[in-house]
Amino acid sequence: MDIEKAGSRREEEQPIVQRPKLDKGKGKAHVFAPPMNYSRIMEKHKQEKVSVAGWKRGVAIFDFVLRLIAAITAMAAAAKMATTEETLPFFTQFLQFSADYTDLPTLSSFVIVNSIVGGYLTLSLPFSIVCILRPLAVPPRLFLILCDTAMMGLTMMAASASAAIVYLAHNGNSSSNWLPVCQQFGDFCQGTSGAVVASFIAAALLMFLVVLSAFALKRST
Repeated sequence: MDIEKAGSRREEEQPIVQRPKLDKGKGKAHVFAPPMNYSRIMEKHKQEKVSVAGWKRGVAIFDFVLRLIAAITAMAAAAKMATTEETLPFFTQFLQFSADYTDLPTLSSFVIVNSIVGGYLTLSLPFSIVCILRPLAVPPRLFLILCDTAMMGLTMMAASASAAIVYLAHNGNSSSNWLPVCQQFGDFCQGTSGAVVASFIAAALLMFLVVLSAFALKRST
């Protein structure tokens, strides 16, 4: 009896300690990380985004100006070639000596290609305006670079083929018995030469537009 009473007294004297209840089935410890300064990070990201948008808008404005100049140049080349003709002052009863771009299929193709390119560049101006208003947008710039590459190839092809014809008209070719005709049709050769030079300028501008768009897309990825 004394032993039982002593044991009960010890239990009463011991302090009651409550153990924390464990979350049954989970057993995960909750770790609280110290709060991070998100406002500073977001502000820095916003400033970087604004700076990128600023120089991309400048690139888009330069793209618009070059696109407008290229459109005018391509249409001027087509118009110059289409309106260039010359008729010699002397003629016979059955023959009249004249030169026109329709006499050569290469020059006719030159007029068609440059007209298409000039029309495309004019219609692409709204897309360039979209790039100015939304400088971080990728789809319109990607569309322009694909179409500009195709138009550049067409313009370069037409200008190169016409340049070969103009060269033969100026110098001739003794191997193929092609006589130089620019001595008689001087105004016609001068007009066609100017149209070919304008077409090469339009092709160079298109090439620069492709490089400019590729640079802008590279910096945005």
